[in-house]
Amino acid sequence: MKKNTLATIVIVVAAGAAGAWYMNRGAEAQGAHGGPGGKGGAQPPTAVNVITPTRQDVGVDVAANGTVTAQRSVDLRPRTTSTIRQVHIKEGQFVKAGQLMFSLDDRSDRAGVAQAEAEVARGRATLADLERQYKRSQELVAQKFLAQSAVDTLRSQVEGARAALAASNAAVRASQVNASYTSIRAPMAGRVGAIGVYPGSLVQPATSLTTITQLDPIDVAFTLPESSLASLLAAQRRGKVAVEATVGGAAEPVTGALSFVDNAVDPTSGTIRVKAQFGNSESLLWPGQYVNTRVTVRTIPDAVVIPQNAIIINAQGTFVYVVENNGTARQVPIARQHAFGLNAAVTGLTGNEQVITEGKQNLRPGGKVRVAGAKPQRAPAAGKDKAA
Repeated sequence: MKKNTLATIVIVVAAGAAGAWYMNRGAEAQGAHGGPGGKGGAQPPTAVNVITPTRQDVGVDVAANGTVTAQRSVDLRPRTTSTIRQVHIKEGQFVKAGQLMFSLDDRSDRAGVAQAEAEVARGRATLADLERQYKRSQELVAQKFLAQSAVDTLRSQVEGARAALAASNAAVRASQVNASYTSIRAPMAGRVGAIGVYPGSLVQPATSLTTITQLDPIDVAFTLPESSLASLLAAQRRGKVAVEATVGGAAEPVTGALSFVDNAVDPTSGTIRVKAQFGNSESLLWPGQYVNTRVTVRTIPDAVVIPQNAIIINAQGTFVYVVENNGTARQVPIARQHAFGLNAAVTGLTGNEQVITEGKQNLRPGGKVRVAGAKPQRAPAAGKDKAA
């Protein structure tokens, strides 16, 4: 019995050893043919997407929030106490410079003008009579019929009458000026605001009749960081500095030009106040609106532009992967000049490379790659640049 048991154990051990030897041989054979785990195994190429850089002029912009401000806004008030006789305009109406807007009760003013003109007429008659007397007295003095002192007296009276006539003429002009205040005209072209008076309303110099706001041209005021001041002034010295303003969800920005740079930096906020002037014939900008502004402070000519998602930044620096002719990935150091939207202008590339945009997370320098698609795409041309 013991001999049979011993024989059974020997057979089991021999069978296990044979199985282990067979499995090892199979693994070695699979490795020898390039299977997983063998010494001849090769990592498959990494599928990547590539893009060819574009060359274009890239504007370096500074973005800021601004407020639309009218260049001129006038609050119309009467110069005298009177009543409104007629309102010639409507709320929200556009008026021209010199257009009649309000007429006040002018009866007393017209009477004052008439009285002053009557005084002028009387002064002229008095002067004419004294001049005749003076001329006659000179003839009588020559004939020794009148003393010289009487002639001198008449001459003084003539001079006094002339002065009185001049004063009367001045009074006429003053009364005409006062009468002109009863016709209130637009001092400039613009849009009329709310009107709070009506025919028959009693108005005084403190009464606001309405406002006129100039809408074309119009200004946008905003602030820029003092770090942009040097570039801004340099751009201004080169010529006209373009400024774009976008209102709310408007698709198309309005283009204007820089018109003012303040003479001092605010030490509290570290910003500089600037203004830009815009043509506003279509009234796209309205006083008090908040707008997004963009100022092009300089332009990078013929820059190499690539998508920002192609750029890798790590402890080794900033670089991109490009595909070599032999199908391997090469690491190229770059420097970002200016980022705008999804793209960036960079240095370190010639512009003819195939830059890897997707699949780069598993790459190593010299690793094999497989370009997805038949032909590499080109980088999309940038529209309006956006600040980094």
